[in-house]
Amino acid sequence: MRLKYLLSAATAATLVISCTNNSETAKRDPLIENMDTTVSPAVDFFQYANGGWLKRNPIPADQSSWGIGNLVNEENLKRFKEINEQAVTAKAAKGTSDQKIADFWTTAMDSAKAESLGLKPLQPWLDKINAITDVKLLVNTVAELKKIGSSSLFSDFVNQDSKNSEEMSYTLWQGGLGLPEREYYFRKDSATDNIRKEYVKYLAKILTMSGEDAGVAANDAKDILALETKLAASSRTINELRDDYKNYNKMGVTELSKLSPSIDWTTYLNTIGAKNIDSLIVGQPEFFKSLDKILKTTPVNIWKSYLRARLINSFAAELPEAYVQAAFDFSKLFSGAQQRTPRWKTVINQENRFMGQLLGQLYVKAYVSPKDKERYEKMVEYIREALKDHISKLTWMSDSTKQKAYEKLAAIKKKVFYPDKWRDYSALEIGTDSYVQNVINANEWNHNYQFNKLGKPVDRDEWGMNPQTYNASYDPSNNDITLPAAQFIVPGFKDSELDDAIVYGYGAASTIGHEITHGFDDQGRKFDAKGNLVKWWTDKDSAEFTKRAKLIVKQFDEFEPVKGYHINGDATQGENIADLGGIVLGIDAFKKTEQYKKGEKINGLTPMQRFFLGYALGWLWQGREELARSRLLTDVHAPAKYRVNGPFMDVDEFYTTFNVKPGDPMYRADSLRARIW
Repeated sequence: MRLKYLLSAATAATLVISCTNNSETAKRDPLIENMDTTVSPAVDFFQYANGGWLKRNPIPADQSSWGIGNLVNEENLKRFKEINEQAVTAKAAKGTSDQKIADFWTTAMDSAKAESLGLKPLQPWLDKINAITDVKLLVNTVAELKKIGSSSLFSDFVNQDSKNSEEMSYTLWQGGLGLPEREYYFRKDSATDNIRKEYVKYLAKILTMSGEDAGVAANDAKDILALETKLAASSRTINELRDDYKNYNKMGVTELSKLSPSIDWTTYLNTIGAKNIDSLIVGQPEFFKSLDKILKTTPVNIWKSYLRARLINSFAAELPEAYVQAAFDFSKLFSGAQQRTPRWKTVINQENRFMGQLLGQLYVKAYVSPKDKERYEKMVEYIREALKDHISKLTWMSDSTKQKAYEKLAAIKKKVFYPDKWRDYSALEIGTDSYVQNVINANEWNHNYQFNKLGKPVDRDEWGMNPQTYNASYDPSNNDITLPAAQFIVPGFKDSELDDAIVYGYGAASTIGHEITHGFDDQGRKFDAKGNLVKWWTDKDSAEFTKRAKLIVKQFDEFEPVKGYHINGDATQGENIADLGGIVLGIDAFKKTEQYKKGEKINGLTPMQRFFLGYALGWLWQGREELARSRLLTDVHAPAKYRVNGPFMDVDEFYTTFNVKPGDPMYRADSLRARIW
């Protein structure tokens, strides 16, 4: 996935625009005044391209980061606020889209009602937890809690079978942790040690607020951390989880009792909704073997405290102010944000999460141009042609592998701007009882929506994203790319105002080329044209690819964004390969445009300079140190700065375009440059 760091914001920033007269054109330009020309592009291209804007736009107090994705989100938040307010005015009939939008909005915005209700909306579930007396009842309660949106113990979900993409499969996966990633339980540095201490305090606080004696809650919190540490010790690392073959362990349902005999799997599967299945996929069998031992040796009362804390934390944003504030105070350790985001923005983000395509239909109708959609659909084909040409010229790949690569490339399905078929939300009940209840209903609806796919044909036309989402993705099982309309927005500009150099850098390279390359990165390349996990490379070709990929792993391992925290080159290699591939494909596609062929400058910049600056514009972003540390441990994406500077060091055109020489910080010896696609 081409993750662009996008969080809601309190203050809208404006992308700096300039009109200049000392150039060949006086058109508005989203590049010029963003630049910091006191920095040489050969020293730090990211700062050269974006430094001016970053200096003038500090991170707002309620944000952990700030950049172009936030600006796009700000535009959309205002649009959706209007949509919500119009829905309230409409006073629509029950069951209509307007009724659901209006009732979700008004109930969520009623903070006084949330205060008066307290934990009452969660009481039936707290009662279920309190009634647990043994492991069987514990596991069945876990299943019921998962359906309403409070996951614990382990993860499970429905998706396409990696080795048979025509079937939907039920998958068991490691999970159950309250901290973002297993390494938080084991790292010894002071920052991580402090997070563990504060986690225990947070758990104790919310348990005390729920009615526990403070002393009991403090002990329970310590027990929860110890329990989760055992789960973490049984979990694979973020690097190990990149092995698709190791994560694919298909077995019959009856075999589950050998992994975790303490679990009544028949009852659990019926409760969770995985009915009438005879097989499933277990991602990490060793986790479930260890889980069985943990279930046997952990007292029931500790499990009850664990589930109670997980439940309250899952709904903290919808509960009274004390819970909202406690959750925010703890989250600051990971984000660095100093103030909470205004309630109306968090509510809209929740709406997008639960009713995204319902809102998306209104968004597309009001704000998305069919002409713009056509521009990017054509651009996908230009990038596809560029990759086909690159494959044909590879000297390290055999003809037999090339033919299968052509077949896969041609089969990649493009989903551009918005879906042709929208989700049906008619079964989703939204009312005015409580914010918590609406979120529970939405979680249950989504759970049922996903689990109802079992035993049915795969819908390859389904969108997993919303058109208003600032992001994009490649799905290896579906062999498709999803490119939402919002991903291509340059704030403050109509698409028609952007020259090809900007668009090919910002859109074709950083998004379209990136996502298509994901089909041929270290993980995507293992799936064939139909989306099946199958060996289609010769051993020699596979070894040659791995040798080239190791160069990019080594390169990113060297980067240290925060003292003591290096980029994980192995974990991020898929995204780094996709970034590099997107750039070289974007360059080749751009070279076929009239703008490139004419070679005329705009605001003193050559077409190719504008291309590279356009790509950097897509990573206009800065984050707080707390967020940086967290993402370096948990994220398979490198920080924005390194997604510009890193791959540019491997691109020959970058050196000629900006006259980068040996000795310059942006220079990387030719023998060390990664060349994959």
